[in-house]
Amino acid sequence: MLGRAGRRKARSSKLSDALPALICIPARNEEAVLPDLLTGLAGLAGDWGRVTVCVLLDNCADRSAALLEQRAPHLPYRLIVGTRDQGGPPNAGVARHAAMTTALDLLGGNEALLFTTDADTIPAPDWIVAGRRAAAVADAVAGRILRQGARGDALQSRIEHYYDRLHRYRRALDPVAWEARDTHHFSGGANMAIRASTYREMGGFKPLASGEDATLLDDAARDGFRVRRDAAMRVTTSSRRDGRATGGLADDLRALEAGVPPRTADPRAAAWQWSAQAAARRSFAVIDGVDERFALGERLGLTADHILGVARDCPNAEAFAMRIVPGSPSYDASMTLAEAEEMLAMMELRTCGIAA
Repeated sequence: MLGRAGRRKARSSKLSDALPALICIPARNEEAVLPDLLTGLAGLAGDWGRVTVCVLLDNCADRSAALLEQRAPHLPYRLIVGTRDQGGPPNAGVARHAAMTTALDLLGGNEALLFTTDADTIPAPDWIVAGRRAAAVADAVAGRILRQGARGDALQSRIEHYYDRLHRYRRALDPVAWEARDTHHFSGGANMAIRASTYREMGGFKPLASGEDATLLDDAARDGFRVRRDAAMRVTTSSRRDGRATGGLADDLRALEAGVPPRTADPRAAAWQWSAQAAARRSFAVIDGVDERFALGERLGLTADHILGVARDCPNAEAFAMRIVPGSPSYDASMTLAEAEEMLAMMELRTCGIAA
């Protein structure tokens, strides 16, 4: 067999339940919403002896620090407040990584489950319980993000429903043992949990102005970690239009209100890639076979030698499937949301029989 890095093993539910939980929250001038956040966190179910809340004040010019100092003695959980005062424009990746670093500094080298959310977001009462349950079979967990006043943003809700359907279609084509039965498409920093050891090994959130959350989850899969999208782990976030991160939900909502028609990639491109990833996942265990490498190479448009070289660097089938499969050679044009919905409906009926 090929000499590959040590394979990552599933953790037991008992171990996950025993992990301390550290909740990491970046906040930039959020004095108005912090009281609701602190109250919401106080309503979480769990053993407060194993829960710490870390708020990172990112270049704040309001009274957030004074508010937190005043409220801290009256909270049922331990509250740690960090600050970052380096100026410059908002950077979601830097701020969220700083919040996570505050928690890691408390841990030393010990294991824990790191949760992250946003200051304008309220976790469901069973948030920690659901996150620990999901972490029993995964290394990183992305939860469902609900929006306050979602009925007033019908088009955004329609977009989210489409991407939920598309992700369920993905798992029909390429099922993995650690995925939740009730899954979804969200990969937002407003609702994530990750093992401290996984976060350390990956180096944390990248310093991106936006998209640091989805990038972390994509990179985790490429590194062979198990990423679970679990709708049982829920938060409710605001539908405000004055968001802190460029390219975030607030920008999306403003664009829709301005009449910008939503467009999306052709779902057939994603389907090709996911089917190929499923084939690569199956091939990994027998990739030593020359015929197997040639067959996979023919499908992907790659040489057998290239496939062998990538496989040697991968710790498991997840990493191999995520790294070896290129983008679709076809279907590179975008389409309207209505066209994508119609195309996905035909794919669901023809390929999997999935109900829309």
